[in-house]
Parts: sequence; C-alpha cells; structure tokens
Amino acid sequence: MASPSEGSVSSPVEAPRERVLVLDFGSQTAQLIARRVREQNVFCQIVRHDLPVARIRELAPKGLILSGGPASVYEAGAPAPDPGIFELGIPVLGICYGMQATCKALGIEVSPGTHREFGRTQCHVKHRSPLFDGVGEELTVWMSHGDQVRRPTEHWRILAETADCPAAAVEHQSRPIFGLQFHPEVTHTALGGQLLGNFVRKICGCQGTWKMSSFIDQQVALIRERVGHRRVICGLSGGVDSSVVAALLFKAIGPQLSCIFVDNGLLRENEVESVRQRFGEHFRTDLHVVDASELFLRELAGVVEPQAKRKIIGRVFIDVFRQEARSIPDAHFLAQGTLYPDVIESGANTDGPAATIKHHHNVGGLPKELGFELIEPLRDLFKDEVRALGHELELPEEMIWRHPFPGPGLAVRCLGEVRADRLRVLRQADTIVIEELRKAGLYRQVQQAFAVLLPVQSVGVMGDFRTYDEVVAVRAVTTEDFMTADWAHLPHTVLQSISTRITNSVRGVNRVVYDISSKPPSTIEWE
Repeated sequence: MASPSEGSVSSPVEAPRERVLVLDFGSQTAQLIARRVREQNVFCQIVRHDLPVARIRELAPKGLILSGGPASVYEAGAPAPDPGIFELGIPVLGICYGMQATCKALGIEVSPGTHREFGRTQCHVKHRSPLFDGVGEELTVWMSHGDQVRRPTEHWRILAETADCPAAAVEHQSRPIFGLQFHPEVTHTALGGQLLGNFVRKICGCQGTWKMSSFIDQQVALIRERVGHRRVICGLSGGVDSSVVAALLFKAIGPQLSCIFVDNGLLRENEVESVRQRFGEHFRTDLHVVDASELFLRELAGVVEPQAKRKIIGRVFIDVFRQEARSIPDAHFLAQGTLYPDVIESGANTDGPAATIKHHHNVGGLPKELGFELIEPLRDLFKDEVRALGHELELPEEMIWRHPFPGPGLAVRCLGEVRADRLRVLRQADTIVIEELRKAGLYRQVQQAFAVLLPVQSVGVMGDFRTYDEVVAVRAVTTEDFMTADWAHLPHTVLQSISTRITNSVRGVNRVVYDISSKPPSTIEWE
C-alpha cells in the first residue's frame, strides 16, 4: 500500500491489527488479489516483492500473499522475496509465480512444464485442507503458466492437481505456507473468493473488522485533527471520486470547506447546473464555479493531437484553479480524489513496485508552488470501495453510480479539432446514449458508456436531400476493474433507438456506429 506522502492524510489508523500484504512480482492481477481480500473486510496492501523482513515486521501483517508475475524463477536475476519471510511464522500464500518463488526458496525444484496451461482448467482436490474448506473435489480454475513445481520434498503435501500440473496446490507440513498454481483472484476460477477467504479468515485468523463505517469515523477524526480551524479547498469535477471527497470533508469540517469547479467548456450536458444544485444547495458548501470555457476553447483551437490536447487542458486548468484558489482566504489544504490504483500505477507508492505505469493527474499533478498541503483521504481505496463509501455518506444513487468521465472531458471524445459547434453535437449525442440506457434499465449493467464524434464525414440521405455529415461512434463496456474490459452486448432494439434518435434529432450527424472492441487491444476511451 502507499505509504502516504508527506503532508497527506493516512486512512487506516486501525489497519495494522488486521492487515494482509500482497508482495507484487509484476502481476497484472495484483490489484485483484487486494480487492478480493478486502471483500473479506480485511485491509490489504500491495507492496514491492522484495520488501525487507524488518519493514514487514513493522507493518505487522496477519498474512502474506505472493502474487504471480511474468518471469521464470530459475532465470538469472528473477525477482525473489526476502527469504526471511518464511521464518516469521506468518501465513504465506503463493499464487502462480508466487508459489514457484516460495517453493524455490524452500528447496523445491521449479522447471518448464511439458505442457503450458492457459485458461480454464479442471482441478481435482486430492487432500482436504483449511485452504479448500467448503470446496468440492472438482472445481474450474484459471491457469496461466509454463513452469511447474517438481517433486515436492517430504515436508510438503500436494493438495490438488490438474491433468497437466501434478502440483496445482501445495501445503507445507509444519509451517503455515501454501501455494496455488492457478489464480483464485480472477472471476474465471470458481470459488476463488472462497479460497482467498479461507486463507484470510481460517489460516490468518482475521475477523474482518475493516468496514466503511469505521473508515469514515477514522477519516473524520484525522481530518479534524489535522485541519484545525483552517480552510480546505476541494477541486470538484462532477465525478464520483471528487464528490465523495467533498462529502467526506463536509462531514468532517462543514463550513471550513471551499469547493472549486472549473467549467472548461468540455463538460457533459447540464453539468454546471447539476454541480451547483448538488453542492451549492444540498451540502451548502462554499462553491466557486469558474466559467473558463472561452479560454479553454481558444487555447485548443486548431489542435488535433490527443496528447497536445491533454497538456493544454492541464496547463490552463492549473492556471485557472490557482487564480481562483488565491481568492479564498485562509486556504491551507488542497483535497484530491487520488485512489489506490492511481498511487500504485504512478509509482508513488514507496512500498510498491518502482516502475511507473502511467501518470495520473491526481498524483502530484498540481504544482508545488500552489502552496497547499495535500489531503487525500481516498488514496487507500479502490473504485468499488469509493462507491461503498458514497453509500455510507448517503450520497444520491445517481451520483455514486455515475459512469467515469475523463479528466480532459469531451476534448478526447471529440476527435479532431475541438470547436463549440462540434461539442454541441457531441453533447446531444452523448445525452441520448445515456437516456436510452437508463430507459432500458441498462445503465447500471454497463460500467461506462458514451458517444464519440469522429473526424469523418459520410454521405447520407434525409428526405429528398443528400447530406454529407459527421459520424458518431457509441462505446459501452462491461468491466470489473477497468484494467480489462469487454464491449457491452446491448440489445439491437436499444442500439436502434440510440441510432434513430441521434440521426433524427442531432443536426450534423447522419451515421451512427457501435464500437465492438475489447480492452486490450483497444482502450476504453478513443484518445
């Protein structure tokens, strides 16, 4: 987990009593492991694979989980854990590469398998163990490996096997050390959550005391103690994360909160009015709405390259935000909606993998010269936990389950040049997409849906007239974690309604297409 940066608020003041660490060996599903453990109401942190034993003792975890990874344990320079972790007496569960690294460290041979296993596989449970409590003799598991553990010593017992993997699960005879060659964290493994729950509760002895209600109480106390009588500025975007941050801060410090909402001209339909109503009236917060739409559009004129758009929007936003923030007296803190995946992926986690996957605008995105201390009360939470927090704070369902919206706004959904007339077309089309999904009862069944205006014109016929208008692409995806996503298989009747309404009522569009690309290889957003 992220060790909070200097000046940020750490959330889990009670976490050390029930904490599980995931040692990350570069797995694409390390975050899924942490989320599955947290579903057991046990706080879980992702840390670097070679975290020293001394640091682990300080964190006092109830258990350790070694993640999968792309390397082979027998290769030179392969990542390995501190061997001292196996002498701590703390329960250990190795998953895929983590199992191989565990076994190799304890003297078992690991070598290439005669058959590589990828995808769903039938697994047979040979011996009963607390790890497989409540699981039948046969289960479907998800494999992704080419190496295998060979000839476990007499200190080990094989718990399960597959047709091509004779040691699909192992258990040490005298130490609380376990290994699974398959991935229990993915949904493709039947009862995978049960297996992780057994490890956390039956083997590690966790009671499951980490709940959102206690998280709120902890955060409110921390924020009040740190802020005192000074003022906090919260940058609102209208999205779930910033809304939950604002609600949490309002609960903690009430009138000491000032919110800044920058209208960059790249927002969804009626976004400004919606934010005014929710935060200016519902929370009675000191809300500053800054209309900078003309400035943003002027700076974006003629720009078509996506990264150039993002850089311009980021630069102008900071300038506008800084100017408005300076007008608020006694403003000392800046609150941001940084989430745990942001911290991990940005390499800002001092206990996590060093490689930076991507830069997030919430992580160190605002320049130091703004002069504020950061408050990031959500930086230990995943997205689904933020939504749960929103429920606890009694935010409206519409706000909590709102689909994600990119930081650069419609600029990265308006492909090509960003102009006021093209944004008008895009807003109208996007509104129709969302309205039709809500009407069909599908809005909550897809995790993100939107319209994209393409820099492409096509021939059409409307009445007796030939048209040469723009094309709208509709994107809708289903996903658990936004790391991977599948295109949503919307009913043809819904797609037909969306297309008919857009082409009939949005002037300037004569063609609608549906994006059936998954992530990977595509991304969710088009730019």
